[in-house]
Amino acid sequence: MVFRRMSRWATALPVALALAGLSGCGSGEPAASTTSGSASAPAPAAAKEVTVFAAASLTGTFTELGMAYEAAHPGTTVKFNFGSSATLAQQIVQGAPADVFAAASPATMKTVTDASLASAPTTFVQNKLQIAVPADNPAKVDELKDLTDPKVKVALCAEQVPCGAAAVKALDAAKLQVKPVTLEQDVKATLTKVELGEVDAALVYKTDVIASAGKVRGIEFPEAGQAINDYPIAILAKAPAGDAAKRFVDLVLSQQGKDVLTKAGFEAP
Repeated sequence: MVFRRMSRWATALPVALALAGLSGCGSGEPAASTTSGSASAPAPAAAKEVTVFAAASLTGTFTELGMAYEAAHPGTTVKFNFGSSATLAQQIVQGAPADVFAAASPATMKTVTDASLASAPTTFVQNKLQIAVPADNPAKVDELKDLTDPKVKVALCAEQVPCGAAAVKALDAAKLQVKPVTLEQDVKATLTKVELGEVDAALVYKTDVIASAGKVRGIEFPEAGQAINDYPIAILAKAPAGDAAKRFVDLVLSQQGKDVLTKAGFEAP
């Protein structure tokens, strides 16, 4: 069988002003300055930054949740690194600084937990595949077996990334072989091939079809039910912003987080 992920800096610019009272003359100086024999007010806590590594398919939902988090926690910013879960996991193992990892499969999370860089991940949503075709569907693709036609140009995710592994499972379940014209490193890149008209079809997540806002059309197929991806999330063991990281994960797991995710097409685990 032939074929057997933007970083977004969600920044807030809080300014902390410290006022210190001075005796004698009515002049003042910043609280951070200290001089012999004079007292200064304690400096305010520095603004925290939460760094979240997340699967490319979470781009829209996590961006929205990041904005909600910043609004609820003035002085804290959320920085995102979106991409292939496999690539993100390797970056974490190689020492990239991060607080939270949200992966598109347990296998990619296992890369991090096996390195003792996270523990006790929580599955927060599930996702499944659809066939994505251009809105006018020029190749007349209607079902999964149509992708086996050599005249149909197909894009798939590379097998080592979660959307690719799911495609392998689905095609195996259907006992079909597909020869893709391109293998992409994350689901967003795979979908883009369809949006640009470079391929006739692709296997991508249902959530990515919805996020395309009509640029592509999604076709459901029965075997997708045998290739559902669980999405785990975990606070990293060496998270620089541990408390803030926990609050972000709590938001994802909250009813507010669930509402944002299910609206985008994710399913409850």
